[in-house]
Amino acid sequence: MIWLTWRQHRRQALFTLVTLGVLALIVVPTGLAMHTKYDSSGLAACQAALGKAPMITQTEAVSNCASLAHQFEQKFGNLVYVAVLFVILPVLVGVFFGAPLVSREVEQGTHRLVWTQGVSRAHWALVKFGLIGAITAVLAVGYALGVSWWFGPLVSTTSRLGYFAFDVQGVVPVVYTLFALALGVFAGTYWPKVLPAMGIALVGYAVVRVAVELFARPRYLPPQSYTYAPDSTLTPNPAAGDWVMDQGIRNAAGEMVLPNAQVGPCGPAGCGDTGAGPGAYNWVEYQPGARFWTFQGIETGLFAVLTAALVFFAIRRVRTLA
Repeated sequence: MIWLTWRQHRRQALFTLVTLGVLALIVVPTGLAMHTKYDSSGLAACQAALGKAPMITQTEAVSNCASLAHQFEQKFGNLVYVAVLFVILPVLVGVFFGAPLVSREVEQGTHRLVWTQGVSRAHWALVKFGLIGAITAVLAVGYALGVSWWFGPLVSTTSRLGYFAFDVQGVVPVVYTLFALALGVFAGTYWPKVLPAMGIALVGYAVVRVAVELFARPRYLPPQSYTYAPDSTLTPNPAAGDWVMDQGIRNAAGEMVLPNAQVGPCGPAGCGDTGAGPGAYNWVEYQPGARFWTFQGIETGLFAVLTAALVFFAIRRVRTLA
C-alpha cells in the first residue's frame, strides 16, 4: 500500500518540491537582504533598546527608531504582497492533494478494484491519509520555518499578531496546511467528482479561515487598553509589537468623539483644540504582542480539532461508499 500510494502521488510530490524550490529562490536572497539591512541600519538594536512596554517616554531615541523603521518599510514594504502568496499556499494542498485523493478513485471507478484486493477500506484510508498527511506535515514544517525567518525583520516594525503576519509565522502554517488537506479529503468523500470536490475545498477553507481571522482570533483573550493625556510625555512604544484593535479620542465623560485619531505628545505651543473639550484623552485598545505564542497555541489547537474531525468523518464515509 505504501509503495502504491507513493507511485500514485509522486508527481504531485515532485511538483510540490519544485514549487518550494522556486519560492526558496525568492525567499533566501530577499530574506538575507532584509536581515542584513535590519542589523546594519541599527533598527534591531534600536528596537531592542526600546523594550516591549506598551507606553514609553517620548525621546529622541524613539523618534530615531521610528524613522529607521519607516526607512526599512519603504525599502522592503512591497514584500508584504509576497506574504499573500504564502497565505494561500496551504489551500492549494487541499485542492490539489486532498480533494482528488478519494474523489478521483470514485469518479474513475477504480475504488471498486482497490477495495477488493485484500485491503480493507479502513486500511486503505489510513495508509493513504497517513502517508500523504505525514509528507505534507514535513514539507509544511520546512515551509513554516523558512517563511518565519524571512518575514521576521519586516514584521518587527508592525505586529506579529496582525493580519498576514500571524498567518505565515510560528506553527499555524503547519496546521493550516493539514486542515486544508483534511478538508479536501473530506470533500472528496462526499462529492465523488474531482472538480466539485476541489471547489468545495477551496470555498470551505476560505470561509473557515476568514471567520477565524475576523471573529475568533480577536477574542481569544480579552483585549487590554491604556489611556494617556494629549499633553503627556508618554507615547505608544513602536517596538512593542502590540496589535491595536481600536483607538480614538474620548471626552471627559468617556465618550468616543474622534475614532481612529490620536493627539500628542504636545510641543511647547500646546496641543491645540482637539474638538473634544477639556479633559479629553487618548484611548487605545490592543492585544499585547507578548500574546503571540498564546494565540498561536489556541489557533493551532482549534484547527487541529477541526482536522481530526474531518479525517474521522472522511474515514467513516469511505467505509460506506458504494
